[in-house]
Amino acid sequence: MERARPFLSRRRLLGAAALAAVPYALSPGTRAGAQAQAVDYPAAEWVPASTSNYTASNRPTSYRLNYVIIHVTQETYPDTLSIFQNPQKKVSAHYVVRSSDGHVAQCVRERDVAWHAGNWDYNTRSIGIEHEGWVDQPAYFTDAMYEQSAKLTAAVCDKYGIPKDRAHILGHYQVPGSDHTDPGPNWDWIRYIRLVNFA
Repeated sequence: MERARPFLSRRRLLGAAALAAVPYALSPGTRAGAQAQAVDYPAAEWVPASTSNYTASNRPTSYRLNYVIIHVTQETYPDTLSIFQNPQKKVSAHYVVRSSDGHVAQCVRERDVAWHAGNWDYNTRSIGIEHEGWVDQPAYFTDAMYEQSAKLTAAVCDKYGIPKDRAHILGHYQVPGSDHTDPGPNWDWIRYIRLVNFA
């Protein structure tokens, strides 16, 4: 007598393949390793901007890095990331800092030129850091945001030999030709520069 062969449907095969992949996909070592290779700042999460929104480069060889430029998004954190991922927007920054907990997303590699300053010369010579919130809503500028952003700025300054002072850590409003006002009058520059220097 001939034995009946087990029936393997396409659904069963795909389900088995998906289950087999789960341990690999959830493995912390695999995800952490890939994450560590993608970011320049170890505490950041890699959330890449569209390649249409920045210029590939080889900084600091192609351009010397002289500045960190501080921005405020005028958007929520997730909306800012979506804007940077939209190839029609033609804007990006290297980093975005979330208000609630200071979580940092890296959107553009430091070697590349993000389009954040509204001035090509300053774009080529700076790292742009966006902060979730609105210039007229100081509640967005939380302790966690200040502290984590200051650690990020200190790391960038240390890496590229940028002085940790107001002549080199600029507000977007200080960029020549800019019509922006961020980070605005509610940004505590004295506190921020102090945190950067003690980070």
